[in-house]
Amino acid sequence: MNLLTVQAPGRVPHSGRGLALGIWRFMLVALVLVLSLGFTHVAVAQADPDREMTTAAPGITADQWRQVRSGETGPNYRDSRADSNYNLINSSGETWRQIRNRWVSPFGLIAVFGMVAIITLFYLIIGRKKLGEPRTGRKLFRWSLLIRSLHWTVATLFITLALTGLNLLFGKFVFRGLFGDAVWGWMISASKVLHNYLGPIFGVLLVILLISLIKDNIPKKHDLQWFKKGGGLVGKGHPDAGFANGGEKAWYWLLATAGIVVIASGFVLDFPNYGQSRDTMQWANIIHAVGALGLTAVALGHIYIGTVGTEGSLEAMTTGYVDETWAKEHHNLWYEEVKDQAISEEELAARKAGGSGEPSAAKPS
Repeated sequence: MNLLTVQAPGRVPHSGRGLALGIWRFMLVALVLVLSLGFTHVAVAQADPDREMTTAAPGITADQWRQVRSGETGPNYRDSRADSNYNLINSSGETWRQIRNRWVSPFGLIAVFGMVAIITLFYLIIGRKKLGEPRTGRKLFRWSLLIRSLHWTVATLFITLALTGLNLLFGKFVFRGLFGDAVWGWMISASKVLHNYLGPIFGVLLVILLISLIKDNIPKKHDLQWFKKGGGLVGKGHPDAGFANGGEKAWYWLLATAGIVVIASGFVLDFPNYGQSRDTMQWANIIHAVGALGLTAVALGHIYIGTVGTEGSLEAMTTGYVDETWAKEHHNLWYEEVKDQAISEEELAARKAGGSGEPSAAKPS
């Protein structure tokens, strides 16, 4: 059964509220653990600042590189552990570095900051999309406490991973010059630990959220019309939309495809003790970076539309309820299915004060 709703009206079981609170408690404990690991990692790294210099390999000459690329490397350039015959000087690492530095990093930066520029121009020129009619004051239930808890947990982890990932990729060009090596060393160590330990938690919770919402995001014919009208920006009137409109479904399936690829490549990088070669790790790093930067850019648009960009959208994911006018304008097909379940603000306040729980949000069949 979809965790979001059930068809029959009724109250949400106390187990749903308990599960949501349990998720928040688990995340709090996990966050404390990760922070403690981060501080320990930084302390160990700073305990012996000369350790890296004393173990650093000398510079590689052009002749040595030619030996490596031609395969004429001797035992001094091979890993002898466990009868390995793998080059310590891996020429494919230079290919990985060139792809990352010449293509992934610059174009990823263009994608992310380009999206910021587009959103800013859109807001300045077109402005916030306001409701076309006055609010009725009657509310329709849309999101359960469990789904809202999952959404905000996943969203918080996504933002944390995006910021730490951007810091790992670009931070040295900004913060190292601004704050110096000491502060930069702490920032990069903390970012690395947070990214590595929060990533698997994000992956698991995202999969749970995607499974919970899959029934609401099956593509329908009217979704094509939604895209043709640009979500209501082209032509008159708002295009038809069910519980989820075409844009929301596109974001869902992007997370369900590119998001899963990012999670899978992240697990390859997080757990290198399952026989992955260095070549595999390098390609996983490229795939992870490309997917994560692309998702970050698109997520900025999702965040804008769901907050300041559209009047009434944020209320759905903070309170669980939306105004009748918002439902009619943005999800008219869903509104026709549930309009008889609308309640007044007074009734909603009395229901919350009485602790009667949340009703089930009906959806189109």
